[in-house]
Amino acid sequence: MTLQQLKYVITIVSCGSLSEAAKQLYISQPSLSNAVKELEKELGIEIFHRTPRGMTLSSEGTEFLSYARQVVEQAELLEAHYSGGKKIKRICSISTQHYAFAVEAFVIMLAELDHESYEYTLRETRTGEIIDDVRDLNSEVGILYINDFNRKVILKLLKENNLVFHPLFRADPHVFISKAHPLAKEKQVTYEQLEDYPFVCFEQGQLNSFYFSEEICSTRTFKKQIHVSDRATLFNLLGGLNGYTISSGVLGSDINSGTITAVPLATDEDMLVGWIENSRTGLSAAARLYVDTLRKVIDSCGFTLIDEDAKSPQ
Repeated sequence: MTLQQLKYVITIVSCGSLSEAAKQLYISQPSLSNAVKELEKELGIEIFHRTPRGMTLSSEGTEFLSYARQVVEQAELLEAHYSGGKKIKRICSISTQHYAFAVEAFVIMLAELDHESYEYTLRETRTGEIIDDVRDLNSEVGILYINDFNRKVILKLLKENNLVFHPLFRADPHVFISKAHPLAKEKQVTYEQLEDYPFVCFEQGQLNSFYFSEEICSTRTFKKQIHVSDRATLFNLLGGLNGYTISSGVLGSDINSGTITAVPLATDEDMLVGWIENSRTGLSAAARLYVDTLRKVIDSCGFTLIDEDAKSPQ
């Protein structure tokens, strides 16, 4: 077993396909495939399931990947220490619901990094895809919320996919509206007050279940409703149509236009926002740095952080 073979496996998982990994590694696809097969034969395990649709990690492969990442990371640290301070290329992927604070943490982390070379991915995506990304190790960290309505469904799905939920903070739902909105000066708003305004929410694709909604009011009926796929479009609609959406109340500084405000929503519901990881693998140093930065951003917004050692909700 060689360090190069370990890097091959990590790259295949990161790219999601053998062909794309071969391109990034500048070797032929047959050579890459043979190298992995030789490694599997030597170890006596099947790292990848091979199907006509591609390669996916086996349960043994998932465990192997955890060790491989640790070995490669330690080797890079060793090389950096004894090669005149050569910088290490950090690789990390994050998947998140559409939260401004998640983007803000990402920006702050990269601004503070003392690395000449890194390759990070930040995906604002649908709830189901976040779970799939972390399950399939395409992302190390996923950010989403649970509440009384979706708790059983989401936690059951996480358990079935060997994922662990780490609570970050509890939030009382707020509506995000334009500062020019007629209700912008209210101390609190009700669903009745919002009835005549367009409700803007994130579409969830094929998994457009109430339980996967990013907004807590998924089962309510709205006179006017608009589905969007990205935050930029959503915020443009809030300003252009006097629309509203419902979220955690953490705006974040990346909404630099200063045109959006958060107003508390009159409801007994709350949101438990947290991050998920694959229980079969440990976080890389880069992913851990992101989680630490995320907690600092949330704390700076005035929210009470939940102890990192707190048990995951059941």
